[in-house]
Amino acid sequence: MRGASLLAGAIFVGLFVPPLAAVTRGAITPIVFLLMVLVLLRVDLSQVIAYLRRPVLVAALLFWLLILSPIVVWALVWLAGLEGPFAAALVIVATGCAATSSPAFARLVGLDGELAFVVAILSTLILPFTAPPLALGLLGIDLAISIQGLMLRLLLLVGLPLVISMVLRRIIPPALLDRWGRAVDGAVVLLVVLYGFGVMDGVLARLLAAPGLILGGIAMAFGGTLAMNAMTAGVFAGFGQRVSLSSGLMAGNRNMALYIAVMPAATDPGIVLFFVLCQFPLFLSPFLLKPLYERIRAGSWGRAA
Repeated sequence: MRGASLLAGAIFVGLFVPPLAAVTRGAITPIVFLLMVLVLLRVDLSQVIAYLRRPVLVAALLFWLLILSPIVVWALVWLAGLEGPFAAALVIVATGCAATSSPAFARLVGLDGELAFVVAILSTLILPFTAPPLALGLLGIDLAISIQGLMLRLLLLVGLPLVISMVLRRIIPPALLDRWGRAVDGAVVLLVVLYGFGVMDGVLARLLAAPGLILGGIAMAFGGTLAMNAMTAGVFAGFGQRVSLSSGLMAGNRNMALYIAVMPAATDPGIVLFFVLCQFPLFLSPFLLKPLYERIRAGSWGRAA
């Protein structure tokens, strides 16, 4: 939870201290790569399998998050007549995996952290096989890169850290790895903060030059992610309120760091800018929604417990 809280502050530090953001911007890809290694190093895949107590629910969630919801969001964007890079980027956001911070956020607001943990890990590992053909092929969004090129970049950014983490888990004795746990978690927090600094590079200048564009983009990011949250909660209402709210939280908190790290330089800057603006709802909405979740918990399923 500290990492999520620090990142929420880090994006504002990066926003209002442009020199710091500029220094760390060029290191975003290696930062995300190393972050993936450390996060996966702290995850025992056998533990993920052990948590897989509701395979039908998990499979349904993965299919919805990675396949169906992007198609639904694309259709809604088309029906609403939205055009331009922000609209395209919103659809791409819907193809994203659940953020690795989802379990921490779920626990923060009293939802199902175990389910969020399983779905966040599995959706991250599956993402390279679903997002490129869906975004570039079926939905036809131009990202100045081929399906195979984007797939390869995502595979390298997800698959290579997975291999490295698995090798390290075989080399390092479990007792030593446990002893290093705090240090690894501290390094994750530091990398998350550095990412928060770098991702805000240039945003203040754009805000001052075109406040309507940036504030409108932030509003669209909040509206889009909250709509995905509410829509998903409704789709999974039949699984019970706790599961439906947890599912909505994951749908509204997608991992944009992977996309920011792999997008080619020729990608429409408006698309990349929207990914950056999505960091605001990603790390602020769980805190903003916490009172609502607490009120719901104190209601129907809170009494049932």
